Amino acid sequence: MDTPEQPKAEAQAQPAAADDNNQVIELDEPIKRGNSDITSITLRKPVSGELRGVSLMELAQMDVQALRKVLPRISTPSLTDVEVGRMDPADLMQCGVAVASFLLTKKARQASLEA
Repeated sequence: MDTPEQPKAEAQAQPAAADDNNQVIELDEPIKRGNSDITSITLRKPVSGELRGVSLMELAQMDVQALRKVLPRISTPSLTDVEVGRMDPADLMQCGVAVASFLLTKKARQASLEA
């Protein structure tokens, strides 16, 4: 029997949509984890504490070592340092662009979208 509750449950099962604080990255090369493949990850805007031990300039420059420290802290599913290290370079670049965009002010992000 169909109830009004079913569409809500289906909507909740969908992956998080991209917004100012989250970005969904569709991977060109899935990450192997056990018997399963991770085909997309959601990155959320980090809070200051999650950036400890990393230079903001390094993140803005998409430095690989900086990304290897931060991505496991802000990804869903949570990636390991080893998984980040084995990522396809194009996928790592996508993640780096997302992380770098999180460092911009809302006004600067909006200006870059309009350009």
